[in-house]
Amino acid sequence: MNNIIFSRFVSSISELKKNPMEVVNNGFGEAVAILNRNNPAFYCVPAELYERMMDLIEDQELLKLAEQVDTQKTVKVSIDDLRTRVRGKSAQEV
Repeated sequence: MNNIIFSRFVSSISELKKNPMEVVNNGFGEAVAILNRNNPAFYCVPAELYERMMDLIEDQELLKLAEQVDTQKTVKVSIDDLRTRVRGKSAQEV
């Protein structure tokens, strides 16, 4: 069975067991595909890359929320109207 490997670097589980940090360092900051019998079992992702991935995922979720809010009805007003309303309220409050 053929599998797509989403990494430029690969290592075996045996190599990972022998020296995990060497496997991580040989990935030069990128994810390393860990192979079990020549099939990808999982990806070893350095902490810095993982943090960037989590930031990107969070950004995507925030973008979805912003797009949902953006579809809500808006009301156009001029800055002069806003200034008049604010000045009118502050004069009434005094």
